[in-house]
Amino acid sequence: MDLDGKLLVAMPGMGDPRFAKSVILICAHSPEGAMGLIVNRPSPDLNFRNLLEQLKIPRAPAGRDIRVHVGGPVERGRGFVLHSRDYAGGPATMKVGGAYGMTATLDILEALARGEGPSQAILALGYSGWGPGQLENEIKANGWLIGEAPEALVFSQDDAGKWAGALRAMGIDPLTLSAAAGRA
Repeated sequence: MDLDGKLLVAMPGMGDPRFAKSVILICAHSPEGAMGLIVNRPSPDLNFRNLLEQLKIPRAPAGRDIRVHVGGPVERGRGFVLHSRDYAGGPATMKVGGAYGMTATLDILEALARGEGPSQAILALGYSGWGPGQLENEIKANGWLIGEAPEALVFSQDDAGKWAGALRAMGIDPLTLSAAAGRA
């Protein structure tokens, strides 16, 4: 199972409240584990302009504002910019599936502050991580659904609608989902 570039959509019975109704883009998946970013949980107390000020990165008049999200519970002080593939930060940019890049260096923040950089981006503070086999076991236990990751959904401004939108993209009506799992 290769989940790079796929979406994980939390099932209603997700036991961990930190991931309730989460939509996570998987950025890396291997036998050593998995890493992803929650794309539908905006940061309640931080915006991009304030973050630039904290980092002492000057913002040009043409500087862009991107949304700041909580990427997950691991290393919440570390930032990751998930972006469209039209930005290449050299070896600092990791390819995610076929449509995305992820850059975790100041270069991309400086480019965005100048009004440059990728056409689409979100900044995630922290990430979601799983050890070897952990994510696969959570999927088998009916904790997650796996789907494609369309850019229109990942970068949508409607964070509150991404969970239901991801389910609908899979052909699932969110109202018909059950928290109980079964085997036939």
